[in-house]
Amino acid sequence: MIDQSMVTTNIELCGYKVVKNLGVIRGITVRSRSIFGNIAGGLQSLVGGKISIYVDLCEKTREEAFQHMMQHADERGANAILSMRYDANEVIDGVTEVLAYGTAVVVEKI
Repeated sequence: MIDQSMVTTNIELCGYKVVKNLGVIRGITVRSRSIFGNIAGGLQSLVGGKISIYVDLCEKTREEAFQHMMQHADERGANAILSMRYDANEVIDGVTEVLAYGTAVVVEKI
């Protein structure tokens, strides 16, 4: 599996040169809020401030998409990922898709 230090949002990885571009890779997950999560989130929003139940859901969802992306890159034979990004879309009300994507590459130390 790729070391997380070899994933960057930059177009290059400092100290390394790209020797092979393996193309775009992605990791997708789709999550929904439970009825209990919606109730708890609604109660927290009445008080104001940080809505921790949604923060936890978002963190777990992004991490899952990130891990799927890492696996996809590993399957392609990459040892690094450049230009990594996240995207999110609501599929239907209360159901969200999170996409982690980037360019899988093979790099060598300069």
